[in-house]
Amino acid sequence: MENIELDGDWELQGNDEQGTALRLPATVPGCVHLDLLAAERLPDLWYRDNELQHHWVCERDWSWQREFELAERHLDYPSIQLHCDGLDTLAQVLVNGEEILRADNMFRRWVVELRPHLQPGRNRIEVRCASPIPAMQAGDERFHLHAWNLQHADFAGKSWLRKMACSFGWDWGPRAPTAGIYRPIRLECRRARLDDVYIDQDHHDGSVDLHLRADTADAGDRRCRWQLWHEGRLLTEADGANTTLAVPEPQLWWPNGMGAQPLYTVLVELLDEEGRVLDRQRRRIGLRTMALQRQADQWGESFQFAVNGRPVFAKGANWIPADTFLPRLRRADFGRLLGDAAAAHMNIIRCWGGGVYEEAAFYETCDELGLLVWQDFMFACSTYPSFDADWLANVEAEARDNLRRLRHHPCIALW
Repeated sequence: MENIELDGDWELQGNDEQGTALRLPATVPGCVHLDLLAAERLPDLWYRDNELQHHWVCERDWSWQREFELAERHLDYPSIQLHCDGLDTLAQVLVNGEEILRADNMFRRWVVELRPHLQPGRNRIEVRCASPIPAMQAGDERFHLHAWNLQHADFAGKSWLRKMACSFGWDWGPRAPTAGIYRPIRLECRRARLDDVYIDQDHHDGSVDLHLRADTADAGDRRCRWQLWHEGRLLTEADGANTTLAVPEPQLWWPNGMGAQPLYTVLVELLDEEGRVLDRQRRRIGLRTMALQRQADQWGESFQFAVNGRPVFAKGANWIPADTFLPRLRRADFGRLLGDAAAAHMNIIRCWGGGVYEEAAFYETCDELGLLVWQDFMFACSTYPSFDADWLANVEAEARDNLRRLRHHPCIALW
């Protein structure tokens, strides 16, 4: 197996406020505003009324391009997939001049088989992001949906788009809808692959069993090998696409202020007949039970979490995106902000539905700090076209993507 990372230096093309053609250096992951800021084509968004000088950006279409090299050995793989972890939002992807993908959801991961479209040596990829305004206007003309925090008439149809709602302006934030490749992008070369990994915990009488399942593609009679690690030490292992591991001397994960946050790593590898690794995935987990207790009482009904059988007095805050330009955030930013929450004796954070399903660093940090996460799906302060079959299918794919990506985190308390 091999990965070819496409992050790094790209070229941005588009037209400026006066309609003059631009060709500028770009960075991926990134967004158009960050590229324009780096080229000194925009002022700092957060100074005085500079937001007004950013408004034209979302009215334009933008394109990112770069070349990449493929050796003959890469083309020996039967499968070469393009993995786009985040495209913002109405994106067309072309490889060597051929359209291979149209994306329409900022919250989804997009995967497409590229093998037939590639050639040895130099290849070219282009990602074109259309202005969201025509699509929103078309949706609004089809059926008007009432929305709060509506900052401009052009954005009246924003609920038709699966895009970060607060980028269109909020009572606390600026109007700066972004575009671009805002999360990593890569090629994955495989002879067989692990499509999905599922880990279920069975707690009983002080013991913990992990029920493990790996979904494989084109695996044939290849085998899966599972390993459980803790603090750099291999604890146990087993074979099989569906198997169970008993955790020796399990250490439980607790919310902040109730105990420690020990974390384990589950490693699964797909092996060929000679024991060579064809694909692998890792999940970092915490051992805990989670229940939402709703019982009749003198006031109506209780609503409290219980972790490992112990009720939690929830103390927390609402999390909005920590920057309008998401790719600017680093792991240290999540560590600083969530660390402050933990230091203030909080034990729960609500990931608000007007932003995004956050970066891995957000959930990993919450795992480490013992901050439970009340995870919204991305629906905030608006009405949505739940009568539209295509829109619903898009949302279903979005939910599946993010449930699979995040479900192993011990911090996740509620969806």
